Amino acid sequence: MVQMKEFRIVMPMSVDEYQVAQMHMVMKMQQQSTTGGEGVEVVENRPFEDEVFGKGQYTSKVYHLQSKVPAWLTAFAPADALVLQEEAWNAYPRCKTVIKCPYFARFSLTIETVHKADNGQSENAHGLSKDQLSVRQVEAIDIASASRDYWSYAIDTSNIDLSEFQSQRTSRGPLSPGWQNSCNPVMTAYKLVTVDAPYWGFGYRLEQALLAAEKALFAESHRNCFSWIDEWFGMKVEKLRELEKQSDSSLNRKLHEAAYNC
Repeated sequence: MVQMKEFRIVMPMSVDEYQVAQMHMVMKMQQQSTTGGEGVEVVENRPFEDEVFGKGQYTSKVYHLQSKVPAWLTAFAPADALVLQEEAWNAYPRCKTVIKCPYFARFSLTIETVHKADNGQSENAHGLSKDQLSVRQVEAIDIASASRDYWSYAIDTSNIDLSEFQSQRTSRGPLSPGWQNSCNPVMTAYKLVTVDAPYWGFGYRLEQALLAAEKALFAESHRNCFSWIDEWFGMKVEKLRELEKQSDSSLNRKLHEAAYNC
């Protein structure tokens, strides 16, 4: 059965600032997670234009994450076969990501994101139909929450406490209880995750595991967006595009060197 869940992540920054924060965060987290033959391989990163999104940036990536595969899933496939292929169309403030696994040809995971200058109160940010709304689940993610689960540790969650953190350059923070209602500037990333794993015996369990994994990844990546604010604040998108090219080359070089040395 197809699972559809919308995660709402409120952020203490403007929509324009978030674009810069996200680009910086993605580069840094990819560098941190790429080591020892595992991590992110960037296949393509280029501008695009189409009738659906207009102009934006297209990326194609391969995720080698064998050590993070749950033990129960290796009963159905070898860990080294569970690589993920990702295509993303970033036409900010709208984005779409499609993730597939060649080993499970019928599996698909889609993330559609809308960024809005509000505090998470838009009830239908994605313009869903009545039928879609009837099956959509909604969960708010508080980046200041200290709660952790299996997936939090699997993705190497940082120990930053945003209830105590304050930016030196912007004086934003700490994030006290209810901060979403008093924060200025503020924006929300509305992430609609649709996952389909039509496999008898483990499909539903896989879908639930992936939703939990995405939730943990969203929480960690957005905590990093804010906690790294003094690193990216004031940067321009054009400069980050240049840094992306350098980062992509570095990632691929690290993976290839690890594979050669095995």
